[in-house]
Amino acid sequence: MIPFLDLKGINAQYREQLIKAAIDVIDSGWYIQGEQVKAFEEEFANYCGTKHAIGVANGLDALILIFRAYKELGKLKMGDEVIVPANTYIASILAVTENGLKAVLVEPDESSFNLSLEAVKNAISPNTKAILAVHLYGQLADMPTINAIAKTHSLLVIEDSAQAHGVSLDGKKSGNWGDAAGFSFYPGKNLGALGDAGAVTTNDDELAQTIRSLGNYGSHKKYENLYQGVNSRLDELQAALLRVKIKHLDVDTSRRKNIALAYVKGIQNPAIQQPIAAESTLETLEIHVFHLYVIRTEQREALQAYLSAAGVQTLIHYPIPPHQQQAYARWNSECYPLTEAIHQQVLSLPISPVMSDEEVNVVIEACNAFQAD
Repeated sequence: MIPFLDLKGINAQYREQLIKAAIDVIDSGWYIQGEQVKAFEEEFANYCGTKHAIGVANGLDALILIFRAYKELGKLKMGDEVIVPANTYIASILAVTENGLKAVLVEPDESSFNLSLEAVKNAISPNTKAILAVHLYGQLADMPTINAIAKTHSLLVIEDSAQAHGVSLDGKKSGNWGDAAGFSFYPGKNLGALGDAGAVTTNDDELAQTIRSLGNYGSHKKYENLYQGVNSRLDELQAALLRVKIKHLDVDTSRRKNIALAYVKGIQNPAIQQPIAAESTLETLEIHVFHLYVIRTEQREALQAYLSAAGVQTLIHYPIPPHQQQAYARWNSECYPLTEAIHQQVLSLPISPVMSDEEVNVVIEACNAFQAD
């Protein structure tokens, strides 16, 4: 079986370096907020092109703390509206509602699955205070236009970059387009830790200081607490492991793009809708880092079963949209036709940086051999 994502194989490439990094942390005797965290924060900020990177416990906390900090700074208040794509992973919306803000769901653009610019414009009301731009599956949202809309209406722009490490447009990376961005380093991400981890990036000094304090019990100075904060800190061990892996991120991303190009040029089955244009090149793929390669088909269950029988593991991202989840029962009667169709039709093919060319060809051949009803 070709695994959807061979995490063991990915980390095996750097095994000795990871072991040394772990030993260095163990031998240091310092396990929370030490030199490894400081070094990784500096390295990740430099990678993203931002002034600040603040390590936190996970990607959800990164987004929660951004909105919480803006509330503490008086730029957001309870009940303010935040525009969010309806087809995102639920974490994006949890970060909004956890802060007592109102998530305003909008349909995505059908070609990119990212925010529809027209839908954003139509959703803006006097209570709208922010746009949460999700770079879904690793593709950069249309940030120049989103920023222009936000500027016109004096809105904050927050990037959900959980799936978009290193994606860029004109050399400017995700995490450096909005007022702040939340990143996840969950093990399956393009830059993955060996446990939960996350970060916030921003160029706003005051916001960075507030988030750092909020994630450390609300303390800016030991035993002095400015806020009723939480404990959400990137630990030394995960920071050390991430410092190893960030050095290889661009190489891994390049491999993902080459696999994507092989898929789009090789899969010719008319029952399968590709996420990128057939004439794509490495240059045109600057805006995508392929955390996921998500195809669309009206015969998802049959195709997934066929691929499994052919030795290809696939996953569904995501089977149930947020507005149909029990957690948001108040939205269950609402209708988002495009979002619902996407969640019923998408299927993610394997796209691991350690996939062999032979494995890629097996996936292509299996997709082409599938016969739609």
